[in-house]
Amino acid sequence: MLPPFTTIVSRLRLKQLRLLIALDEHGSVRKASDAMALSQPGATKALHEIETIFGSRLFERTSKGLEANDLGRCVIRYARLIHTDLEHLREEMVGILQGHGGRLSVGTIMGAVPALVDSLARLRDKQPELSVTIVEDTSARLLSLLDQGRLDVAICRTSVSQRPTAYQTRSRAQEPLVLVANPAHALAGRVKLQLADLMDSRWVVFPVNMPMRLTLEREFRQAGLSFPLYPMVTSSTFTTLSLLLQDPSLVAVMPADVARMALDHGLLVKLDLTIHSVSEPYEIVTRVDVELTAPMAMLIDELTA
Repeated sequence: MLPPFTTIVSRLRLKQLRLLIALDEHGSVRKASDAMALSQPGATKALHEIETIFGSRLFERTSKGLEANDLGRCVIRYARLIHTDLEHLREEMVGILQGHGGRLSVGTIMGAVPALVDSLARLRDKQPELSVTIVEDTSARLLSLLDQGRLDVAICRTSVSQRPTAYQTRSRAQEPLVLVANPAHALAGRVKLQLADLMDSRWVVFPVNMPMRLTLEREFRQAGLSFPLYPMVTSSTFTTLSLLLQDPSLVAVMPADVARMALDHGLLVKLDLTIHSVSEPYEIVTRVDVELTAPMAMLIDELTA
């Protein structure tokens, strides 16, 4: 039976977590003990203590050596997260002691990437020793990472959360949307297109219930048209671009800032269709219970400048 959290916290040591990582990397007690400068009996005893703490076997002996079972892989994953967090803790402390640098973890939705890149360029001019981790994902996923403390700042939409009051937000402008396609698309160069003109085209769209998908669905409803059948569904900018480059029959709606690079380099063309529906503005989001660090405050200043 799994012991209570207080028992695990009181008995588990950081060195034991390092041993789990070493066992996973080397696949044997002997190699893991050598890597950690432990005796083999000492490593075996430590593994037994760890499994006793968790009340479960974490590894199985196979012909290939030690292999983590499902519970073991779960514990090892969190051991790595804790180890990484301690590395980040030290980096941030060094930055504070030296009066510069530090680290920042930022999450962003696709449409906010250009604004974030511009802001980070200005921030790095002021803080060249700042280490920045960037995660691009959906709003729901980014808020989850923010809740877990994996992100310091998220640029996304809090409307997807069931507890929006848990966040402090600063709004950004709405994203202008454009319809883009391969330069070889049959309607490239045509002027004053209507949505009905695109019913024979195949579409790349965002997943169900994402704000960009809801905006496009509203556009079709207002035009009295059915939403396209059999679309390609992805939230990835790179996948969208790759699909459009590979298949001239595809079209996609993208934020204008995101599409600009591909348009400027001639990889895509903007189709002459006005999108009347307006997407929900994204926000700069932090947790209400977290005090802003200097790098967080500086990034927010750049994003809102």
